[in-house]
Amino acid sequence: MNDPAEATAQGSLGGRRWLLFIHQLPPKPDYLRVKTRRRLRRIGAVAIKQTVYALASSDEALEDLQWLRQEIEAEGGSAVIVEGHLVEGVTDEELDAMLEAERGKGAGEGDDAVTAAIDRVERGRTWVTRTGVHVDRIASAWLIRRFIDPDARFKFVAPRGYAQKSGELRFDMFEAEYTHVGEDCTFQTLVRRFGLRDRALVALGEVVHDIDCKDDRYGRPETAGLAALIRGLVDAHEADRTRIDRGAAVLDDLYTYFRKRRG
Repeated sequence: MNDPAEATAQGSLGGRRWLLFIHQLPPKPDYLRVKTRRRLRRIGAVAIKQTVYALASSDEALEDLQWLRQEIEAEGGSAVIVEGHLVEGVTDEELDAMLEAERGKGAGEGDDAVTAAIDRVERGRTWVTRTGVHVDRIASAWLIRRFIDPDARFKFVAPRGYAQKSGELRFDMFEAEYTHVGEDCTFQTLVRRFGLRDRALVALGEVVHDIDCKDDRYGRPETAGLAALIRGLVDAHEADRTRIDRGAAVLDDLYTYFRKRRG
């Protein structure tokens, strides 16, 4: 016969799954605490303790937290990401209400820059990324095929459990060859790493960054429009290749827009 406490705990495991972000920041630099708090709010997390934030579990949310964890560790701090069910202390409904109350709050700004070496790749490589492509992966695939590897082949894999094969290049995946570096999104990392000195690509990267990183760092007026188009594209099409193909047409036009304008 089951112990009542054990039965209660087991029964609670049928609820929602949540991600907990538990972090410890160094005393310096001073801006890191404000930046971290604002980034967590933009990601959609809510503080349930002083240094413990929670949000609904999803692959996108996990990736956002992984990038933030890397940034904190680069500054000398530490962070742990936990996935699980709420058992006691707060209910799913209460946490939903807390998250709803946090929505719409402001985001932080940053002005760090990352300098990287110029890379070269042979044509026709297999470029691997996670399934369920969104703005950064769609834009990065467009950038790869148009400016880096015209014969690129794309492969889409599950977020967890993927074993890299010889010759494959990963992008916008955790610990990939090409992914977020510092505060740069993957698109910006590719632009830097391949030495693409093009103001239009820099501008496009700023738009992609603000949509993907959710931090309003650049505040370009085109951001809301591209975000809406990408959201509609993702909602309308399940297939990753279709999303990349249709996204390429949108990005071609936006790139032309930036090419014909200065500043």
